[in-house]
Amino acid sequence: MITRRSLFAGGASLGISAALGAEPVRAAARRAPLSDPFQLGVASGEPTSDGVVLWTRLAMDPIALDGLGGMPSRPVPVQWELAKDEKFRHVVRRGVELARPDAAHSVHVELEGLAPGAEYFYRFKAEKEISPAGRTLTAPAPGTRGRPLNLSFTSCADYQAGWFTPYRRMAEDQPDLIAFLGDYIYEYGAYKYPVRDQAGGECLDLAGYRLRHAQHKADPESQLAHAIAPWVVVWDDHDIENAWAADVPEQPDPPFLERRADAFQAYYENMPLRRAQKPDGAALKLYRSIRWGAVANLHLLDTRQYRDLYACTGKSGTVGPDCRDRFQPNRTLLGRDQEAWLDGELKGSRATWDLLGQQVFFMEMDWANGPGKGYSNEGWDGYVASRNRLTAAIDAYKRNAVVLTGDVHSHWAGEIKRDHQDPTSKSVAVELVTTSVTSAGNGLDEYPNTQILLEENPHVKFFNGRRGYVRTTITQQEMKVDFRSLSRITEPYAPAYTSGSFVVEPGNPRLNPA
Repeated sequence: MITRRSLFAGGASLGISAALGAEPVRAAARRAPLSDPFQLGVASGEPTSDGVVLWTRLAMDPIALDGLGGMPSRPVPVQWELAKDEKFRHVVRRGVELARPDAAHSVHVELEGLAPGAEYFYRFKAEKEISPAGRTLTAPAPGTRGRPLNLSFTSCADYQAGWFTPYRRMAEDQPDLIAFLGDYIYEYGAYKYPVRDQAGGECLDLAGYRLRHAQHKADPESQLAHAIAPWVVVWDDHDIENAWAADVPEQPDPPFLERRADAFQAYYENMPLRRAQKPDGAALKLYRSIRWGAVANLHLLDTRQYRDLYACTGKSGTVGPDCRDRFQPNRTLLGRDQEAWLDGELKGSRATWDLLGQQVFFMEMDWANGPGKGYSNEGWDGYVASRNRLTAAIDAYKRNAVVLTGDVHSHWAGEIKRDHQDPTSKSVAVELVTTSVTSAGNGLDEYPNTQILLEENPHVKFFNGRRGYVRTTITQQEMKVDFRSLSRITEPYAPAYTSGSFVVEPGNPRLNPA
C-alpha cells in the first residue's frame, strides 16, 4: 500500500545538478550492479499545460541479445513519485505502474492535473533499487504570453559513428523542451570500422529493435539529455529501415509490414509517448501538436508513413529537371488525412509562432554543382504540389511559420518561398535544419562545394557541416537561433561552439544575422 510516507524514504538518487557537473566517463553505459534495473535511465515527454508523461524501462542487462534486458518474464511493480524539488522534500504525486514483459518492461505514466508552467522532478523505484532523478516541465497555461520557450532540437544518432557528446552539451543548456526529428537509432548491422561497437546485427525483428534502443538509452550522455527536459519525438527512415516510403521498403526482406510493426512497437516502448501513440500493428499515428501557451504551437509531422512512392525512379535519390512526376498535383508527402489535419491546426492557431517539426529538406534545393540541376526526390522537392499546398496555407492564414528539419547530417538555414518555381515568389516561412548527433562522422565547417551550393540556392543563407544541435529561444517578439557545433564526435567530450546565429521576427519571414 502507498502511504503518505515517501515511498523512497531512505533511498538516494543522482540529482540533475550533480549529473551535469559530474566528471564525464568513457563507459558506454552507466556503471551499475547487475541487479540495477534502471540502466536505461528515465525520461519525460509530451508536456501539456496540466500534464506530462513519465517514462522508464527496466533492464538489468541492456545488451542482452533477446532484447528483453535480462528481466524476468513476469510483471514488475514500479513505484514513481513527482516532486516540486530536486531533493524530493515536496512530493505532489506518487503511484504504482506494472512494467510488463510484453512491453519490454517499459512504463508510461500519463499525469494530469498539474500546475501549468511548472518545473517538477521525478524518479522510480523497483524492489529496492531507485532510479536517477529526472527534471520535467509542464507547458504554460493557454493564452499565456509572458514565458518564452527554450527549445533545442537535433536528429540522427548513429551509435557506431561516434560519441553522443552533443546530447551532453544540449543538456548543459537546460532547455524547456527537446525535439528529436528522426533517426533516433540506425537499423544497420555492424560497420567495418566503427568508432564504438554496437550490439546485435541489423534490426529485422522486435528483439533487434528493442536491443538497439536499449543500447542507445544505456549511453550516459543520452540519459542526461533525456533526464534534463521533456522530449517530443518523430521518426524518420532509419528508425525502421533506410528510405522506406509508406508500405514500400527499400529492400523486400523480411516482410516489410511485419518488420515495421516490430519497429513501431519498440519505438513506442522506448519513447515517452502517450497511449494515443500506441501502435496498432504496422500503424501508429505519430502526428500531433504540442502547445506552449500563446507563444508557440509545435506541429510534429510524419513524412514517412503516408507518402506516395518516390518520383520518377521509385527509389530515393537525386533526379533531374526532366522528372515531371514530382510536380503531379495529386502527389502527397503527408497523406490526405495528415494534410487536412495540419491545415486545420494552422487555420485555428492563435499562437505567435507555428513550428513544424519534420524530417526531410523542405526548401527547394539544387544539389548539383554547375549548370545542371539535381533535386532530392526523398524531400519535399519530390512532392512539389504537397509543399505548395502547405505554403499556401501558411500564407493564407498569415502564420509565423518555422520549419524544423533533420535528416541531412548538417546545419542549414534558409527562406521558404510561396512557390519555389516562381522566381518572384515571396518568402512565407523560414527553415532551420539541424545537423546530426553523430551520423556522418566529424564533418567539416565548410566543404569544397559549400559556396557553390549557396550561390546556386540564394534563398539558403547558412551551412555548417559539423555535428551538434540547434538551440532556440522563442518569445512573442522574436525567435533567437543558435546553431551549435562540435569539432569532433569520434572522440568524446568535445566542447560546443556557436557556428551561426540568427533572429526571426513575427511578420517578417527572413533570417536576420544576430
